[in-house]
Amino acid sequence: MKPKHLSLVLLLTSSVWLWSAISATAQEVPKSESQSKSITSALRKSRLIREIPQISERERPSTSARMLVQSPAPTNPPSVPFDQGQGSVIEVTGVQANPTEKGVEVILQTTQGEQLQITNRSAGNNFIADIPNAQLRLPNGDAFTFSSQNPVEGITEISVTNLDANTIRVTVAGETELPIVELFDSDEGLIFGLTPVATAMQPEPEQPTSETPQETSTAQQNDLIEILVTGQQDTGYRVPDATTGTRTDTPLRDIPQSIQVIPQQVIEDRQPTNLIDALRSVPGISQADQASTSIYENPIIRGFSASGSGDVLRNGVRTPYGAISNFEPATVERIEVLRGPASVLFGQGSLGGIINVITKRPLSEPYYSVEASAGSFDFYRGAIDLSGPLTNDQTLLYRLNLAAKTGGFFVDNFERRQFTVAPVISWQVGDRTNLNLSAEYINIAGSYGQFGLPARGTFLPNPNGNIPLSRNLSEPFDQDDVDSVRIGYDLEHEFSDNWQLRSIFEVAWLEQDRVIVFPRGLEEDNRTLGRNLVRNLLDVRNITLDNYVVGQFATGNIQHQLLAGFNYTRNDQESMEPPGRTRLNLAPIDIFNPIYGQPLGEPFGDPFQGESSSNAYGFYIQDQISLTNNLKVLLGGRFDIANQRVVNTFPTDSFAQQEVFSPRVGFVYQPIPAISLYASYGRSFIPAGGAGSVFGGDILPLPERGTLYEVGVKADLNERISTTLALYDQTRSNISATDPNDPLRIIQIGEQNSQGVEFNIAGEILPGWSIVAGYAYTDARISEDNDLPVGNRINGVPENSFNIWTTYRFTESSLNGLGFGLGLFYQGERQGDLANTFQLPSYLRTDAAIFYERDQFRAALNFRNLFNIEYYESAFNINRVFPGAPFEVQGTVSWEF
Repeated sequence: MKPKHLSLVLLLTSSVWLWSAISATAQEVPKSESQSKSITSALRKSRLIREIPQISERERPSTSARMLVQSPAPTNPPSVPFDQGQGSVIEVTGVQANPTEKGVEVILQTTQGEQLQITNRSAGNNFIADIPNAQLRLPNGDAFTFSSQNPVEGITEISVTNLDANTIRVTVAGETELPIVELFDSDEGLIFGLTPVATAMQPEPEQPTSETPQETSTAQQNDLIEILVTGQQDTGYRVPDATTGTRTDTPLRDIPQSIQVIPQQVIEDRQPTNLIDALRSVPGISQADQASTSIYENPIIRGFSASGSGDVLRNGVRTPYGAISNFEPATVERIEVLRGPASVLFGQGSLGGIINVITKRPLSEPYYSVEASAGSFDFYRGAIDLSGPLTNDQTLLYRLNLAAKTGGFFVDNFERRQFTVAPVISWQVGDRTNLNLSAEYINIAGSYGQFGLPARGTFLPNPNGNIPLSRNLSEPFDQDDVDSVRIGYDLEHEFSDNWQLRSIFEVAWLEQDRVIVFPRGLEEDNRTLGRNLVRNLLDVRNITLDNYVVGQFATGNIQHQLLAGFNYTRNDQESMEPPGRTRLNLAPIDIFNPIYGQPLGEPFGDPFQGESSSNAYGFYIQDQISLTNNLKVLLGGRFDIANQRVVNTFPTDSFAQQEVFSPRVGFVYQPIPAISLYASYGRSFIPAGGAGSVFGGDILPLPERGTLYEVGVKADLNERISTTLALYDQTRSNISATDPNDPLRIIQIGEQNSQGVEFNIAGEILPGWSIVAGYAYTDARISEDNDLPVGNRINGVPENSFNIWTTYRFTESSLNGLGFGLGLFYQGERQGDLANTFQLPSYLRTDAAIFYERDQFRAALNFRNLFNIEYYESAFNINRVFPGAPFEVQGTVSWEF
């Protein structure tokens, strides 16, 4: 026996959701009894039905076998299957199921078993393996299918079918749990060794009997070595596929762009409290001009802000209003970060990249989970996760996530409460149609938080001394009150095995009432800080409709996966201020001896009321082309029509429309299967205007454009760990930015360029030892500007940064279930403003964790800033720098039922 590269053993607990319940399985029968007899007869005549001794009965010299390594399975489904087009099609001329002492083995009979390429995943209790370079063909050339119902206790169905013109799908359905699957390669073909979980746990399993008479084997009996790998259902730290880069379930190694996935396991191990903290595992991401207490998060990717509504997505759909924080770990399955432009598929968005938060979906089996956390600064959090079928046939599934948290922060006079409810209904309308209905409600209430501290008195010298980093120079009556609602559907329909339709519709609302204190500047005594107060009532409504089709076809020997679609987005915003309360002078405050609650001053400026509406129409097309089994091309283009109207009381009534084309081109060459060399070019687009125009002034004259050039290499060091190295050059022009002299207005500046190198690695180094790490070198500068010097560095962007998070789980001995985690997060020096008048110092933050997992119970302690270093996250200007949190500890306990 010549075993293959991979041994798969997937043990899935009930926390994994069902994506496409694949049925079809009855005894070795295609459609009718007559067809069954003819196929069985043909197989017997060609001597393809043979008795193969059980694996346990064979000799097992280690020199004749290789371990087939486990491949992780995503817990959310791919949006569309992807035909890899890996070379010539291999014929599987027969399928046979034999009982073993552990369960059953399924043999895909072919003389070219070593050349079969396997991609596996799990969906509920189903193990699914796709072989994208093979077909089921009888010796006479006829296609056939294989099915077996209840072949052994614990396995309800086995089916082997032709998924499309060159892909075989193997589906194994467990009765209550995902079966353990082992893969072997022999002279007879590819062998799937299947063990029901219930059987695997019994010391002396009962061997099933075969209902099909077997002939004596005349094949050469090669030796097999049986290797068992057990573990939890999670995907681990390495995720091989993502949908954000192409909107199809494409292996990351086949996408000509840098993409990193933060899987659920990393989120669970690190227990981040906000989106920025969750993104610390991605190199090249930092935060600009926002405090850790802000409900708005402003991530910077590759030197450019990704805070717009087209930059932070939720299941591929734009958020209602910029990067308002709606991150709640209880609802999140994983986070996919695409570096570089994504305008072709998702429309307007930052050149730096997009962040796509993928939420949890319903499960096919009953699942109940509760979680409770408590931590520093009176932090408390609770979460409930409920899922399962609503009908006996499991065509109607549900999931309900509830979460609530409250607490303070290291900042004085700060308290915040957040409540989240997120229901999802999944309806399997028919064999080829699935409809997901989802909603989400988030309420955030409490203090606005810290507007920042002057640099003089923190990391810059002040003759009056040092300011405590916990000091809040705002007022106790400042506030944030936000309600966010999202309702929508996601419909998937297969016209055939090769053509599919997806329709997405979502309506979102956001209502916000904020009372915000802004500093005017530090006076000459270096202790008196001038302040203003602004009240902002904002109402935002967003509608998104996205329809696209995906088709697979061939032109000669060239394989295509075509995606074409239409997208429409409408955004309406209205800002109303009570007359006389638009902007108020606020009494200055002594930063070293603050006195709060002083009388409000006189209003200044004109009170205003403003509203804006924008429409964006996008037509896009993409073709993933496999020229050969190791050379792939990605071509895409999008034509956008975007318009905006702004009406406010300055007075302004203006309208603008832009029409742009955004191309995307990429190449992937794989000299060997484990290495992918890629190159890509793409453009981004952000319409002129934006939310800032509501607060005054005309619509900005030009749309922002961006251009990317990128080359890189992706490598699978082995079956458990992968890396990506990318080199890029990006330029954006006609940039919209917040006016540093008036945070309620938007201005347009010149051109910025970012060049750099990124490296990341993720996976399992050794059994139980996992890692995600990365390094980024970013040279982001002003390349054109009317006011600022060319060559100035972009503020908030470190030249050097790296991150590492690693965990070790004991899997044997008395320490089984115990684990530890350690993280290092480094940010180099960053400019505090575009004028480069001051720098934020570098820092190295250390995090740690200790956890215990046994059966359905988990307890963990997470430590942030373990050595209590003083550091600064970001800055808005020299009077508004935002310190990071000191040492924090958080305890979490969870149960699954």
